[in-house]
Amino acid sequence: AVDGVRRRLGRQLAQEHPAEADCVIAVPDSSNSAALGFAEASGLPFELGLIRNHYIGRTFIRPGQHSREAGVRVKYNVVRSLLEGKRVVGVDDSVVRGTTSRKLVALLKRAGVREVHLRIASPPVVGPCYYGIDTPSREELIAATHGLDAIQSYLGVESLGYLSEAGLKASVQHPSHHCYPCFTNKYPVPVAGDPATEAAA
Repeated sequence: AVDGVRRRLGRQLAQEHPAEADCVIAVPDSSNSAALGFAEASGLPFELGLIRNHYIGRTFIRPGQHSREAGVRVKYNVVRSLLEGKRVVGVDDSVVRGTTSRKLVALLKRAGVREVHLRIASPPVVGPCYYGIDTPSREELIAATHGLDAIQSYLGVESLGYLSEAGLKASVQHPSHHCYPCFTNKYPVPVAGDPATEAAA
């Protein structure tokens, strides 16, 4: 069921943000199914162009910036023979701080990738999660403090597209059963110490 939803997210993303490119790659592993869906809907070939080292943990929740950046360098390996000289659509499930995505784009370009078109299988993360997911503070969320053009420039990509909120809801069976405050900034209850939730509630 989860794989099916993620594939639908990828197909919807391809409809909303097509790209002129040579292939589609996933930012493994959480984006594999969405990237396959994007490839199916766009007619572009899917390539295993990034290999993840499974002995490295989640980079966005590491305690320090230097630690996160060092983690990216050892977490992913680019398959140069598949991607060199190509225009690549990279599909990821989210962008949180932007640190991992920026380093990943730099890795791809150092490996000879000609263009990187980043597609995100969720809306921009503009609010922290207060319901159990360890996400950064609002000030650290790149989409909470920067517009699309600024994020694209910071990441160093040729184009950037996020899935719309409507596209997200269209891709799940029971949209009213899910939680969206990190994408909408509309929290069901105010959170002590965060004036944004008090204003949005």
